[in-house]
Amino acid sequence: MDQDRKKAEVGAAAAAEVAEGCRLGVGTGSTVNHFIDALAERRVPLACVVSSSEATTARLRRHGIEVSELNSTGDLDLYVDGADEVDPAGHMIKGGGGALTREKIVASASRRFVCIVDDSKLVRVLGNFPLPVEVIPMARSYVARQLVKLGGLPEYREGFVTDNGNVILDVRHLDIVDPVAMEDRINGIAGVVCVGIFGRRKADLVLAAAAGGVQRIEF
Repeated sequence: MDQDRKKAEVGAAAAAEVAEGCRLGVGTGSTVNHFIDALAERRVPLACVVSSSEATTARLRRHGIEVSELNSTGDLDLYVDGADEVDPAGHMIKGGGGALTREKIVASASRRFVCIVDDSKLVRVLGNFPLPVEVIPMARSYVARQLVKLGGLPEYREGFVTDNGNVILDVRHLDIVDPVAMEDRINGIAGVVCVGIFGRRKADLVLAAAAGGVQRIEF
């Protein structure tokens, strides 16, 4: 089964998790785009929808789905988003698309997090995918030096600016065996806005598309 077909199947499976009257958060990325399309087809009435990026907001609005600000909605019932890697405990690396800070905010404000991936994203230990770190621009070089001290090899994502006006460092060569500890350590570096480790707010349910169908992994 090709990747696009897998993404469509898992997007439809996630749309089926959305109950009528849900207060919904929506993530960012190509798999989430399939979820948005499937959600629009269902036409389920929602209490509110909060988006994690400008790109997602635009796609939701093209389907006629109203988007609200998190500041006006209060906490949410459900957040649906993809991931770049997921470990056996439901910890994730996210941020390949650069929306990690808003994604983490919306995820943290949600009672339940459903992560949608294809089975190639399921890993034993996080860290093979370069870890995104959102950084205030003036702190880029300083933060990079601190990440080297942690054993990482940071690379500036040139030509990319986040929706928050910041830059991204992609960090290679980190085996993240303790995601929560590494998340806290990197977040503690002055100038870091957010790190793409979702350890403290991990997935509650992973829907993983495989050749034989969509696998459900509950945490």
